[in-house]
Amino acid sequence: MKEAPLALDRIELLQTFVRIVESGSLSAAAQRLDTTQPTVSRRLQALERHFGVRLLRRSTHAATLTPDGERCLAMARSLIDEWDAMQEELRGSRRSASGTLKVLVPHALGQEQLVAPLAQYLRAHPEVRVEWLLADREADFVAEGIDCAIQVGKVRDPNLVAVPLFELPRIVIGAPALLDLHKAPRAPEQLRELPWLALQTYYRDRVVLNPVGGGAALRFDIRPRLRTDSLYALRSAVLAGLGVAVVSAWLVAEDLREGRLVHLVPDWRAEPLPVQLVYPPARFQTARLRRFLEIVKAHGQSLAQ
Repeated sequence: MKEAPLALDRIELLQTFVRIVESGSLSAAAQRLDTTQPTVSRRLQALERHFGVRLLRRSTHAATLTPDGERCLAMARSLIDEWDAMQEELRGSRRSASGTLKVLVPHALGQEQLVAPLAQYLRAHPEVRVEWLLADREADFVAEGIDCAIQVGKVRDPNLVAVPLFELPRIVIGAPALLDLHKAPRAPEQLRELPWLALQTYYRDRVVLNPVGGGAALRFDIRPRLRTDSLYALRSAVLAGLGVAVVSAWLVAEDLREGRLVHLVPDWRAEPLPVQLVYPPARFQTARLRRFLEIVKAHGQSLAQ
């Protein structure tokens, strides 16, 4: 297959380069681009000849970025996004969406709460493909080629656009089996006497609770028997009777209804966690990102009501 002239196809060469980096090798990129490895190799060589630098260190099974390649990657992604957005704008397809959207989502929310808006988005835009990446960390938008992320907690990078979605109420819970062995607390101060488990992402050695009707906060130190970064692991440990914990209320709603867990000191709660959709600012925004923002924001507003 004859390649298009470089002067007419620089965007395609940049797209191939980005796909190689995201895939990790030329052969994997060829599969994702539905072409052959020699074709991918020729495109990469053409791009390197054009810039006069080496972009990737290539081996049989992998390709890694050179310093010049790292600089090229960030600019290539930005240019490709603007090119896609410009095409949509000039072709009058502002309401259509196509291509691949890469989203980073926290494990628990990405497996449950946010599947509904994801399904709505995919049904509404059949030409879009989504990479739904589950990780409880902040996104590296440039290095990973992530379009947007759902983030729990404060957004520390002032350069990101942050769209508030909803808040996660947090409550203290324990298993009936544990409370059979320990005196059930009647006042929040008595929580100190119970064995504790902790979600280390948001609290490790100290618990802060606020009265629901307003008033002074209660703070006390804990020595957790277990610390974990997994909300699901924390819930399982509480169900096993290992200790009490502060968790997101939505995760244990059914357990509370079925009596598997007990809501302790229900007049006191931990500070709710804000959930936000974050993405890097851009002069042009692709239709696939724009439509996703609209659907997820609407879903967040319904949860906040």
